[in-house]
Amino acid sequence: MPDDSTLHESTLHDGTGTGTGTGTGSGTWLLGDLPVRRIGLGALRLPGPVAFDNGSVADRARSIRVLRRAVELGVNHIDTAAFYFSARRSANELIAAALAPYPDDLVIATKVGPRRDRSGAWARWARPDELRGDVEENLRQLGRDHLDVVTLRVSERTAPHIAEYVGELAGMRRAGLIRHIGVSGVDLPALAAARGEASVVCVQNPFGLGHTRPGDAELLRACAESGIAFVPFFAIAGGGGHAGAAANTAAVAALAEVAAAHGATPAQIRLAWTLHQGAHVLAIPGTGDPEHVAQNVAAGTIRLAPREVRALGAVTG
Repeated sequence: MPDDSTLHESTLHDGTGTGTGTGTGSGTWLLGDLPVRRIGLGALRLPGPVAFDNGSVADRARSIRVLRRAVELGVNHIDTAAFYFSARRSANELIAAALAPYPDDLVIATKVGPRRDRSGAWARWARPDELRGDVEENLRQLGRDHLDVVTLRVSERTAPHIAEYVGELAGMRRAGLIRHIGVSGVDLPALAAARGEASVVCVQNPFGLGHTRPGDAELLRACAESGIAFVPFFAIAGGGGHAGAAANTAAVAALAEVAAAHGATPAQIRLAWTLHQGAHVLAIPGTGDPEHVAQNVAAGTIRLAPREVRALGAVTG
């Protein structure tokens, strides 16, 4: 899932001057016909600082400040889900409270597939015929009459049936409830099966510096060739928390060296590295801290030299 940031610098240097600290520094990409800036905001941490822990409840006013600060800085892509909630907070309802009536250029992407019960425990994955109810719940919570992007999250069990799931979403798109469709947790065959049912505008998979898997390079290439956005989660933290993004001493040293050269933190370099994987790659770092929003956005101004990308062990095409 989208990961929190431990960034602490308010400005950074990209070798040509100080970063602007606004969303425009990262560039833009089209999600279908919707232009978004390449650093967005993940809503996972808004309900509580510990993801998917019902007992972890965020301060409501602070979460609202996070959202408003992000929009002030030019963020126009927010990633959320109805299953992002704690005992007293819902990410979707916080978004509605903070930002409705929504800015015209704001793109809200939601996810469907996994389900949690009222206690917060993971219950099961939705059946294809249950997706409409999940979409309607997102609509209700966000106070919208359609969803900009709905991303289907699949599991090992549901991935073989991805065409049936995407077919259901395609029907909702024809009905005007959904504008665009994405998929999450897929490999190349699953992506191909999904695209056989409907056009796909984004792939959301775990991916980050020190956390790449066999097939990631090919999937990145395929998305680029088809104009599909690749939207990684764990872009900062990697697979094992913040320390897991650099798994050995040499990698830690390389990360520290590049960060020092840019007057940035290692977490900012991880975000910059993510964006350097291709113009179609977006980042959706999550945070519950208004101060961290500016740091995440400012990371979009870092320009890594090719030698730095190589030193960091970047996945290249």
